[in-house]
Amino acid sequence: MARRVVVTGVGVISSVGLTAEETWSSICASKCGIGPITQFDASQFSTRIAAEVKGFDPLQFVDKKELKKVGRFIQFAIAASDEAMKASGLQVTAANAEQVGVYIGSGIGAFEVIEREHKNLLEKGPGRISPFFIPATIVNLASGNVSIRTGAKGPNSATATACTTSAHCIGDSFRLIQHGYADAMIAGGAEACITPMGVGGFAALRALSTRNDEPEKASRPWDKDRDGFVVGEGAGIVILEELEMARARGAKILAEIVGYGMSGDAYHITAPSEDGEGAYRVMRNAIKDAGIEPSAIDYINAHGTSTPVGDVIECTAIKRTFGDHAKKVAISSTKSMTGHLLGGAGGLEAALTILAIRDQIAPPTINLDHPDEQCDLDFVPHKARPMKLEYALSNSFGFGGTNGSLIFKRYSE
Repeated sequence: MARRVVVTGVGVISSVGLTAEETWSSICASKCGIGPITQFDASQFSTRIAAEVKGFDPLQFVDKKELKKVGRFIQFAIAASDEAMKASGLQVTAANAEQVGVYIGSGIGAFEVIEREHKNLLEKGPGRISPFFIPATIVNLASGNVSIRTGAKGPNSATATACTTSAHCIGDSFRLIQHGYADAMIAGGAEACITPMGVGGFAALRALSTRNDEPEKASRPWDKDRDGFVVGEGAGIVILEELEMARARGAKILAEIVGYGMSGDAYHITAPSEDGEGAYRVMRNAIKDAGIEPSAIDYINAHGTSTPVGDVIECTAIKRTFGDHAKKVAISSTKSMTGHLLGGAGGLEAALTILAIRDQIAPPTINLDHPDEQCDLDFVPHKARPMKLEYALSNSFGFGGTNGSLIFKRYSE
C-alpha cells in the first residue's frame, strides 16, 4: 500500500517577495512584480520587460569565496531550500540522512554564467575560462549544493523538462516517498535566465509580450489583448514527508499531496495540439491517481502563460476534463503577477497552491480586463477570493509536449 505524503514546509524566491510569506501576501494583494529589465541593457530588444527578483543578496546564503561556484539559479534554490527546511522544522541527522533526498530542477541552468564564460573564451582565450564554469552552470548542481548544505544523503536528482521541470521534481519525489525509497524530499525548481540570450531567444520565438510601456499589465492570461508571456525568475521548494514521520516529530502539516499525472503530447516541439489532448490526459491521470472524481477539484493553479494560443488550449482541456464542473472550478494564473519562471514555475505554483489550501484563499488572475470569448471560465479576476478549498490542482506544460499535474488536498486525519 502506498504511503501518504504531506507537505511540511515551503520556500519561495520571486519577483513579488524574497520569502514564501512575502510572496503569498503580495499575490493575495494582486501585486505585480513585472517591470523594466535592469540586469542588462535591453534597449535594443523587442521585449524590454521581465519579472526580476529584486533585493536578493546571495551573500546571506553563500560565502563570498563560494559565490563564483554557484550560478544565480543555484543561489535561488539554496535560499528557498533554507527557508523551506526552517519552516518545516525537519532536521537531517546521522540517523535519517539516507532517507532524506533532494530533487531540484531547472529548465536551463546558469545562462548568465554560460554567456559570461563564452565572452571570456572569445575575448581572452580558453585559458581564461573559469574552473568553476561547469559546476556553476549545470542543472543538477542545485540539488547537489542543497544536498551538501543539508547533509541529505537519500535520492539526489534533477529534472530538466522545460516549463514542467519542477512539477516533475515534486511529483517524482512524491512517488519516491510513497513507495519507500525516501522518507522526506526537498523538491522543486529554480530558474534565472533574464539574460541577453534568454530574453533574446524567447523573443526570437515571438513568445514574449512586447507591452514594454506597461510592464505591470503585460502578463494577462485569458485576456483578449494578451500578446505573450513575461520571463520571470526565482525558485519554489517544498518539503515532502511521509505522514507518520511528520506526525511523529510534531510537524505542522500544510497540505497533503495525493495525485500526480504525467503525459506527452507527441505533437510539436513548442506548441500543444489544438484540442488540448495532452493537457486533458495529464489532468485526467492526476485525478485518477488521487482516486477522486473531477468534481472534487475546487481550484486550479493553471499554466496560464498569457500566450494567444496556449491559454485557449488549456481552457479547452479543462472543459474536456471537468465537463459541467469546469464552470464551477476557481482557476487562476499567478503568472499574471510573478511572470513565467519556466523550469521554476511548477515549484513556485505548487507552493502557492499549498498556501491557498492552508489559508482557504484562491489567488487572483490580474489584468483580466477583456476576457477572450473562447476563455469563458471562472478565472478569479483581479482580486483574491476566500473560499472553501479541499482539493486543488496545479498544471505545468513544457516545450517538447511534456506535461505535469499535481493535486494537493487539505490535510485531515
